Amino acid sequence: MNIEELQQTAAALMEGDKGLLAMDESLPTCNKRFAEAGIPQTEEYRRKYRQLIVTTPNLGECISGAILFDETIYQKTDDDVLFVDVLKQAGIIPGIKVDEGTVAMPRSPSEKITNGLDGLPERLSKYYSLSPRFAKWRAVITIGKGTPTHENIKANTQTLAKYAALCQQANIVPIVEPEVLMDGDHTIETCRHVTEETIKELFNQLKIQGVNLQGLLLKPNMVIAGTDCPVQNSTDEVATATVECLLATVPPEVAGVAFLSGGQEPWEATGHLHAMHVKYEDKLPWPLTFSFARAIQQPALEIWKGRDENVEKAQQMLYFRASMDNLARRGEYSVDLETW
Repeated sequence: MNIEELQQTAAALMEGDKGLLAMDESLPTCNKRFAEAGIPQTEEYRRKYRQLIVTTPNLGECISGAILFDETIYQKTDDDVLFVDVLKQAGIIPGIKVDEGTVAMPRSPSEKITNGLDGLPERLSKYYSLSPRFAKWRAVITIGKGTPTHENIKANTQTLAKYAALCQQANIVPIVEPEVLMDGDHTIETCRHVTEETIKELFNQLKIQGVNLQGLLLKPNMVIAGTDCPVQNSTDEVATATVECLLATVPPEVAGVAFLSGGQEPWEATGHLHAMHVKYEDKLPWPLTFSFARAIQQPALEIWKGRDENVEKAQQMLYFRASMDNLARRGEYSVDLETW
């Protein structure tokens, strides 16, 4: 394990006002989004879409790292250039999703646990040789009647910590993603309680596994009421609850925090990140940025629709959304800038 390399990679991922682009959708998720947009659900169309993303002009101005899916690692542009090489030429560090999805938890089937530890050391070694220098593992925490259970939180955070330790042994920076889902009618207070419990247990497990926090990134949810909750909080309330939750749970040594968008509308996620920096910039012990997927990609996907003639306009939208998130990280975003 090369601690210096890990810390340098983590610092580069959190550089300046940049953030991470999550383009690591599983095949079922990608195909579902394609179906909704009327795009054929084939490997070639997935390649075309990912080509659209990685070849977006000036994307490296906004994005420091891109999280890829296994299929994407081996895909090439029309000019026979590997996508990972296109990203590196743009100054973007390639990363890789390494978990293998969720399954129902034994004795609590409404909760999920994440698979993928079997054979992970070998896969990480292979990925390192193919260019990725960071990885991501997502755990899912569900708020509902009687959930989450402590057993589910502990099982998911133990697995996240084991994954993180294996990544660092392979000189790959781990992103740990304990996502408390927005689905449900829970209040923002309930989300904060569950998120705090989850993150506290996560760092407890990371300590047990001996993970170096300066070579690790946290990818949490924002603290927000459930989508079916009758009370939807203001932007400032979400920003306050989120940052106060993180300040209470995340050690200052952590290399950085990069939020998932979790199903928020793009301008909502951007607005929340902006408010956090406006209210708390001088109180943050770690860099705070974005690691959005749909909040950056979805508007571009809806423009593209699988048609070559729409590529340029879709790329302009992709860049626009990423640039809005850059402004948010600097605390300079305004909804008035949403002029697209």
